[in-house]
Amino acid sequence: MTTEVRVPTLGESVTEATVATWFKKPGDSVAVDEMLCELETDKVTVEVPSPVAGTLGDIVASEGDTVGVDALLATISEGASAGAPAADPAPAPAAAEAPAAGGDSVDVMVPTLGESVTEATVSTWFKAVGDSVAQDEMLCELETDKVSVEVPAPAAGVLAEITAPEGTTVDATAKLAVISSSGAAPAASSEPSAAPAASASKADVEDAPAAKKAMAEAGISRDALTGSGRDGRVMKDDVAKAVAAARSAPPPAASAPAPRAPVAANDEAREERVKMTRLRQTIAKRLKDSQNTAAMLTTYNEVDMTEVMALRNEYKDLFLKKHGVKLGFMSFFTKACVHALKEVPEVNAEIDGTDIVYKNFVHMGIAAGTPTGLVVPVIRDADAMSFAAIEKAIAEKGARARDGKLSMAEMQGGTFTISNGGVYGSLMSSPILNPPQSGILGMHKIQDRPMAIGGQVVIRPMMYLALSYDHRIVDGKGAVTFLVRVKEALEDPRRLLMDL
Repeated sequence: MTTEVRVPTLGESVTEATVATWFKKPGDSVAVDEMLCELETDKVTVEVPSPVAGTLGDIVASEGDTVGVDALLATISEGASAGAPAADPAPAPAAAEAPAAGGDSVDVMVPTLGESVTEATVSTWFKAVGDSVAQDEMLCELETDKVSVEVPAPAAGVLAEITAPEGTTVDATAKLAVISSSGAAPAASSEPSAAPAASASKADVEDAPAAKKAMAEAGISRDALTGSGRDGRVMKDDVAKAVAAARSAPPPAASAPAPRAPVAANDEAREERVKMTRLRQTIAKRLKDSQNTAAMLTTYNEVDMTEVMALRNEYKDLFLKKHGVKLGFMSFFTKACVHALKEVPEVNAEIDGTDIVYKNFVHMGIAAGTPTGLVVPVIRDADAMSFAAIEKAIAEKGARARDGKLSMAEMQGGTFTISNGGVYGSLMSSPILNPPQSGILGMHKIQDRPMAIGGQVVIRPMMYLALSYDHRIVDGKGAVTFLVRVKEALEDPRRLLMDL
């Protein structure tokens, strides 16, 4: 029986890739999930595993070929692996030695980190070398620039070796540790035998064809590059990064950060220096990039929360009894924003080069503070959700955010964001855009204030609203109109029901 090997899903907006390297040749025996080849896109490198065990038949896409998603790469003949040793007798002794050296050992590899995430930092090891581990027991925690990922044990046994200590930055295909499934650490004698094979493989590393072409075009020496592919193989992306770095490199004097001002000795002894987490570094970079890229402006208004609070107090018990979730203010604000975005669609759009991309849907980002930093989980298709569905989604996403369980997919694709600084007591602020979005609404503390209504001074629960927007795409008229529509919907919630 013949099985086809096809190009896997390459990621959002990626439609083609270049075949960088084949690790097998026709006639070679392959095991299930053994890596067959490596594809190179303009963003990431993708390894293609074997879907079945058997013998590699025809290679349809050779190294250097450009292929689309789901294109045929090769064929595998199942159950025809008997002839493989005869086709390539030289590797047979090494293959025979492998089980003896570490047949009872299981490698712990970096799990899938999420779309567009290529590396992580080992933040914590829960086990030490020599500890017994059960299958699926948590071994360590990895920290990416957005989420934390727990790594479970793939098998029961003894943790024999930790190859990536705490603080180490690892790529998406790196080995983290070794588990001895027989209950004992691997013999030390197995390491010397592995060393010659490793060094021999590095000596024969073949760089990706696309990388060779790029190096020739850019006039870059192979010795000046550090490969990020398998066994140190130079990929096209490595060359592109080197070229970009050479073009944008500032003068040496300017590249060094300004030295920290001198600190008195008695003060320095009482200071504590803590390395920023990858999440905090990413937050800092993205927020600064937002300020540097967008023509950001903020407009303000205030809303009388009397009607919303009265409606909530009247129906909150019945709402909880029927839907099993509390009725909060966020569902009212989400509905009001969806209502306003329909009238002012540019606030829900984004800039892509010289194009404006209008979104005919609303994926609402809800900013949430966590112990490790700010994250923005996305409520997808909020424009089609009921009050109860919105409250349930916000409660579920908020709990996952606090526990550090949000996936990359849950924080991507937002079209507009709501940030509620009022839960921390903020009376007024100017929220920063979450790129590539063009608008973000800032909610604040509800405070009783004297208001002139009908010629009389009355006390009303008031909240300041702030809309930060990208002036490149949203004009002042549109921004003010949006905020007024939100205000009107909250001060008279019946407008939401009648779509006014």
